[in-house]
This record gives sequence, C-alpha cells and structure tokens, in this order.
Amino acid sequence: MRRKMRLLGAVLLISACTLLLGGCHGKVGRVGFAVPESFDEAKKIEITFWAKNDTNKTQVNIYNNAIKGFEELYPNIKVGIKLYTNYGDIYNDVITNISTGTTPNVCITYPDHIATYKTGANVVTPLDELVADEKYGLGGSELKFDSPAKDEVIEKFLEEGRIDGVLYALPFMRSTEACYINKSYVEKLGYEVPDVLTWDFVWEVSEKAMEKDADGNFKVNGQKVMIPFLYKSTDNMLIQMLDQYGGEYSTDDGQILMFNDTTKQLLQTIGEHAATKSFSTFKISSYPANFLNAGQCLFAVDSTAGSTWMGSDAPLVDISPDKLVQFEVAVRPVPQADPEHIRMISQGPSVCVFNKDDPQEVLASWMFAQYLMTNDVQNAYSQTEGYVPVTSKARESSDYQSYLAAAGQDNNEHYQVKIDASQLILDHTEDTFVTPVFNGSASLRDAAGHLVEDVSKGARRKKTIDDAYLDQLFADTQQLYRLDQLETGEGGKRELGPLPRTASVLLGSLGIAWVLIGLYLLGGWLRKRG
Repeated sequence: MRRKMRLLGAVLLISACTLLLGGCHGKVGRVGFAVPESFDEAKKIEITFWAKNDTNKTQVNIYNNAIKGFEELYPNIKVGIKLYTNYGDIYNDVITNISTGTTPNVCITYPDHIATYKTGANVVTPLDELVADEKYGLGGSELKFDSPAKDEVIEKFLEEGRIDGVLYALPFMRSTEACYINKSYVEKLGYEVPDVLTWDFVWEVSEKAMEKDADGNFKVNGQKVMIPFLYKSTDNMLIQMLDQYGGEYSTDDGQILMFNDTTKQLLQTIGEHAATKSFSTFKISSYPANFLNAGQCLFAVDSTAGSTWMGSDAPLVDISPDKLVQFEVAVRPVPQADPEHIRMISQGPSVCVFNKDDPQEVLASWMFAQYLMTNDVQNAYSQTEGYVPVTSKARESSDYQSYLAAAGQDNNEHYQVKIDASQLILDHTEDTFVTPVFNGSASLRDAAGHLVEDVSKGARRKKTIDDAYLDQLFADTQQLYRLDQLETGEGGKRELGPLPRTASVLLGSLGIAWVLIGLYLLGGWLRKRG
C-alpha cells in the first residue's frame, strides 16, 4: 500500500509541476543551442520558412529561386515556404505557435518582434556562436556557397539584431523613410526644394498650398482635393521627431520615456496643421502615393521600399491613367530639425532562426538563413524596391554597381525614383538609428503612432489640443497598449507579466491532460497488482 501511495504521489507531483511551469511566462523550454561538429548530409531534414511579400511576384520568384539554389547544394534539406502579406500576421502566428512548439525554422521578422518571441526560454536561437563558427559561421570553410564574412556585413545593420547583448537576427534588407516631393508644384508656389528638408519648410509650404481660388479649387493644382503633407507611418514620424529634437523615447533596459513635454510640443504642432487639413495620415486619408500621383499631395513620406509606387511614371502606379498628373519627383530624407545633423530611422526585415530539438535541423536552418545573404539573393531582392543590400560584398559587386549606374534607363528595373531612394540609404547609412528593443517595444512603437493619429483626428474635429487633452491621451494610450502594466524584471528589464489568458488556458489544459494520463496509467498498474 505504501508503494502505491508513493507512485500516486510521484504522478501527482509531476502533474503539478507541469501546471506550475505552464503559468510561468518564458520559463519553460530547451537548453541553449550548441553548434554540431559537422552537418549530416545523409539525414533528411525539412525546414519551414515564413516570409513576407506585398503580392510582388518578382519577390516571390526570388524566394523560390533561393530555395531551389539552396536545395541543389544540399539535396537532403527540403525548404517549405509560407508567404504572408504583412509582418503583423507573421508576428501573431509565431506567438500562437510558440505555445504549441510549432514555430517555423526561419522567419522574416523585426527585432521588436523577436524581443517578444524570446520571452519563451530558448525559443529563438542565439547566433553569436553560429556566426563565429569556423566551419558553418559567416564565411565558413564547410559551406557550399559564397557566404559573406562577418566583416562584410554592414556592422550597423548587424548590430540591430542584438538584444540584451546577444545577436538574435541577421539583417536581410534595409530601407528607411523618404520624402517624395512634387517638385513641380513646390516651385509653382515660389519655393526651391532644398537638399535637406526641414520641418519648418514643409509646414510652411503645406499651408501655402491650401490657398483656394474664387471657385473653391486649390490654386496649386486646380482641383477640389489637396493634402499637401501626407505621412504613411506615424509611429516613425513621432520617433524620428523625438530623436531630432532631443526628446526621450525609451532606454535600452525598457524604461518608457515617450510621454513627456517634448512629445506634447510636437503633437501640438502636428495638431495645428491637421486642423487646417494641410497634414494627414495614411489611416485618415489612404496611401500617400495615390494622392501624390494624382497631383493632390506635395510631400509624401513613405518607406524607400515603396518607391516603385511614387511618381507619374512609377511601375506600380495604383490609380487610373486619367487621374495621373505629370510632375517632376524629388527624393529627399524625411524632414529634419537640424539639416546639418540628419537623423532618419533604419528599418527593413531581418531573419531569425528558431530553436528545435534536433541540432542538425537548427544548423540546416542557420545555413539557409545565411544563403539569403549571398550576392545573388541580396542583389536580386534589392532591385525590386528601394531596399539596399546588407553586405558590402553585395554592394561592391559589379552587378549591383551596374544596376545603380543604369538609373533612369527605363521605368521598371531602373526606375529613377527607386534608385534615388536606394541611393538615399547608401549615402546616409551612418545617419540612421534604431529604437531600443525589449519585450514591449513593439507595443510602444504602436503607441507612438496612436498619439499622432489621435491628435490628427481630434484636431480635424475641432478639438483643442492642449495640456489637458494630451494628459488624458497619454493616460488612455498607456492603458490601451498595456504600457502601464509593464513590470520590471531582472536587471531592470521590462516584461509583459504573465502569459496571455489563451496561452495560460492552453498550458493549463496540457497539465490536466498529464494528470489524467497519469491517473489512467496508475489505474492500470493497480488493476494488474490486484
């Protein structure tokens, strides 16, 4: 009888531990990854690759060609691809799959998202040892392809994948934001487009463009519609303004500092111009490119990756031909507080590798992630949009240099505006910056955009954007994005507290299942003993 009780106690203890561990956010998982001595080419391995594209068939073909080329080198590895139309869907699916242990092997993502993924212990593979490995690291001796060496990856871009001092992502492509300008209309208003825009210049010209004639048409374009200044990503707008004007946003250890007096001043300025409708946003009005190409916008801010939509001759014009207006396009950095010290955000997708139980599977995934950094992939993908390669090896290649030199030869692959946008990043790589990455930084970024959107909508509705309005907005925003619930963990790191309820329920259900299995097995053992 005593032996039976000890067995029952052991079963219940294991089950209880399962339940308790399920309630700890990010405390359960594999032990860290160790690089195998060699890659087993006789072992059949299947890996999954989650990637994003904007229904761009050329980019899809580049992914497929990369997979084909990699599989020809490593016939024992099969790569399955799943395509998404936006990064948010990838993020949500990864979060869902973490709880079931079904994450992809390789994923196109952003460091902000990885910071949340890695709250699960050993979910994301740390890359420092892999990068440095002589055989299979960057430029490794045993690789069957021409991988870039570590010093051939643009250091500034490589460091963007470092979280809490550990490298978790390789850069895939890099872009920034650009201001696409209807130079013809700016000059018609009596202004000359400077090499570097300032906020004061853009606000002034935008208000000037709101003048109407006796028939109620805007003088500058003769139409009933004019949105002089239109911004696509308002989170980037506020983040860059804070950086340029010396305002605080957050610290590396996750302290949130965005809700300050500088932010209030910037939002009040934005509100002033939103009230006159000389400024608007994508969420309020729609895509900047569509208004720019219809002659209904002077300053359209969007990613350099969106350059193929910008201009009368753009290859991806998204409005009907009868709406198009011919004009000269100028590409400039986003507006600046100080034109002598340009500051612009660095963005663009990175690649992370997820941990799995089989080290050979992880090594295969790592090698595929590296393959995406080879010249053929880097150059081909960068030529589809205003991206730039993330390696000096690709940038300095004759193929890429020939591509840049052919700017303007056609309105497709060598579309002038697209190559101008790429050149903007190449010229200003050292002027770019990234925001601190921590668990919750993605929510903080969303909150930044929300502040601009709320103020813009409020001003258009004739609300007074004063301290009282902004104080309430700050409080509401912190609550909406759960920023007021962030907890400080070890070393001052910010954590989002317990797992979401759905994940907790799932893990709790698993624990109950183990209890029932244990009781079933115990019952069978007791019957046999009886």
